[in-house]
Amino acid sequence: MVQNRIGLYPGTFDPVTNGHMDIIQRAARVVDHLIVGVARNAGKGPLFSTDERVDMVCEEIGQLTLPAPAPRIEVRAFDSLLMHFAMDMKASVIIRGLRAVSDFEYEFQMAGMNARLNPKVETVFLMASDRHQFISSRFVKEIGRLGGDITHFVSPRVAERLADRFALEAGGADHHKRVQTLI
Repeated sequence: MVQNRIGLYPGTFDPVTNGHMDIIQRAARVVDHLIVGVARNAGKGPLFSTDERVDMVCEEIGQLTLPAPAPRIEVRAFDSLLMHFAMDMKASVIIRGLRAVSDFEYEFQMAGMNARLNPKVETVFLMASDRHQFISSRFVKEIGRLGGDITHFVSPRVAERLADRFALEAGGADHHKRVQTLI
């Protein structure tokens, strides 16, 4: 009996970008079952809650056109050590996307540490497609928050969620300013 190769693509996905989706689609071609692990990672101060990020990733995966037979893709939140999560999911491969050489040093160190924690789990690096090499969630949020056009970096659904969140933030900031002025 052949064992399915389970891959794990972890990240914060705050928000999920076209670059993330490119890696997900390509990773799905090299594993039988792909788990997209959405890290809770409150330390990074995410814009969206974990549930919102899981929902966004699920919604975007639902829009993918995958070759038949389509690999199984699931999305799960996690808040443990990545290697513990990988072991819990029975993953044999960790998928990491690289945008530029600057990503490599950090990812190389992480892969080395993960290999020490569990040498049975391999790390596979996928280079970002040239049209997605400069996209990062951090830049997307910064551009969007300042009113820039983010439609080349995220799907229309994610762009709408970001616009709604920024409008909510702005409304809250305006309200706070008005209250402060009155006092």
